[in-house]
Amino acid sequence: MKNLSSRIEDYGLIGDCETAALVGRDGSIDWLCWPAFDSDACFAALLGTRENGRWLIAPAEDVTQSSRRYWDNTLILETRFETANGAVAVIDFMPPRGDASDIVRLVRGVAGKVKLRMELVIRFGYGADTPWVKRTEDGALLAICGQDMTVLRTPVETRGQDMTTVAEFEVSEGEVVPFVLTYGPSHLPLPKPINPAQALQDTEGFWTDWCSRCIYEGESRDLVMRSLITLKALTYAPTGGIVAAATTSLPEKLGGARNWDYRFCWLRDATFTLLALMNSGYTEEASAWHNWLLRAVAGGPANMQIMYGIMGQRRLLEWEVGWLPGYEGARPVRVGNAAHAQLQLDVYGELIDAFHQSRMTKLKLDDGTWDLECTVLDHLAEVWNQPDSSIWERRGAARHYVSSKVMTWVAFDRGIKSAERFGFKAPLEKWRSLRDTIHREVCEKGFDAAQNSFVESYGSQLLDASILLLPSVGFLPASDPRVAGTLAAIERHMMRDGFVLRHDPREISEERQPIEGAFLACTFWLADAFVLAGEIDKAQALFDRVVAVANDLGLLAEEFDSGAGRQTGNFPQALTHIALINTSHNLCGATKPLAKPAVQRSE
Repeated sequence: MKNLSSRIEDYGLIGDCETAALVGRDGSIDWLCWPAFDSDACFAALLGTRENGRWLIAPAEDVTQSSRRYWDNTLILETRFETANGAVAVIDFMPPRGDASDIVRLVRGVAGKVKLRMELVIRFGYGADTPWVKRTEDGALLAICGQDMTVLRTPVETRGQDMTTVAEFEVSEGEVVPFVLTYGPSHLPLPKPINPAQALQDTEGFWTDWCSRCIYEGESRDLVMRSLITLKALTYAPTGGIVAAATTSLPEKLGGARNWDYRFCWLRDATFTLLALMNSGYTEEASAWHNWLLRAVAGGPANMQIMYGIMGQRRLLEWEVGWLPGYEGARPVRVGNAAHAQLQLDVYGELIDAFHQSRMTKLKLDDGTWDLECTVLDHLAEVWNQPDSSIWERRGAARHYVSSKVMTWVAFDRGIKSAERFGFKAPLEKWRSLRDTIHREVCEKGFDAAQNSFVESYGSQLLDASILLLPSVGFLPASDPRVAGTLAAIERHMMRDGFVLRHDPREISEERQPIEGAFLACTFWLADAFVLAGEIDKAQALFDRVVAVANDLGLLAEEFDSGAGRQTGNFPQALTHIALINTSHNLCGATKPLAKPAVQRSE
């Protein structure tokens, strides 16, 4: 069976809310960072070859048919293989984190008798470091390398072969054969064994109980629920931080060099994330995300970053993993993200907006939150008119990006609204003056009358998908002719095969070549703008177009290459799933007047 260079959408996700693994259709786990999302990978075949680490369990005979599914309202993945001699199901999951982190793989006989093969290749350090392997007194297989340790427990007899742990076994109908791989620090005693059957029951109970709290009842409930589960799976439970994706260096363009590490938490996603959680009924998760935000940005506002580590780390130094050939040859493979040091003015608006929305949805905030906001706005008053790197983290020369300036307007607007609504002491005259100044400047310098559209940056004629957010954040109403003109211009110049591109394809520069796929969240943003404009049918068509390219498990990457018909970019992408959730709420509110209205960013 093919087990390398799988399409990005061929993977399913399992996780324990501290890390996550990608499981291919072929039964191979090709990506896992242990013990946390941002740890070194011990299975890195996704970005290399089997020699860089993977764990395969699959039939040793020809597969005639295969299928897979998540168990309802869970993150338990079942892959079914059929052969001429019978059928088996491989059930993969990670129990909620206890004393250690476990991957459980149960091979269940469905019909007949099937021969299977297991291959376990553990390579710590992103595929570079081969562990020392020995058998323990109780028959478990122990692998140690530096600070890392794994223990494999299974009743199946295993053996070493070419630096790989292998096993051949048969499974008959009704039989269940367990494999449990557990991680622990190498200086501590061996992690205690778990009961696989009980772990399955506990994991199913955890997820079904969590899903029962969802209050969304629209027509897209299954899609929304899968996106919420994915968002929960990308949450680092100890801190509440939510990573942008579980992977690094999956290319924005197949074979290209725009390969970034997304295993960090971006402030730009703050309000979108908060509203997706709150509108769906997940107050605890929204509160944890808010508290992570508050801790992460604590300190001087001049030092506020666009992203942080899962525990609030600030130094996310970028380096290249030279020994990994990259996904389908897309190099370099990067760890860390140098964009963390960029100036992106939009994050100030995201932060203040997130705190305002938290108050509006009656989340309990820390007593020091308002003082922090005032300090941030004092700083923003001094720097809002500087050029920056934009929401898209452009690595060229800084510019006066329209979306960045709009978000500085959002910062002062939400500060004013919070002060007025909740009675906080604030320099309202100063903030109102700045809000009006920014609004006037954006409308004068960020609008191209010839195109009847807002543009990417001051003086440019190029467009940018982030300007779709102008009506959503309340900068101008969707009924404003300038907004209508902007939406029309986006439709004319920024769409490929019905999907919205992130950057204007009319731009020709070294940085933008080759052109990447369509950024899926942006298509949802256009749908949101159409909802606000009352064009519900157009919004629904866009929503349907995006969800149609989700994989069979309902998972979406960052982008979609319509020419190749493939998902691209890091996977699964939190922002894409967040946008799906929010657009679903917006469509539901527009088509079902009796439904509980979703909280809007502009409120």
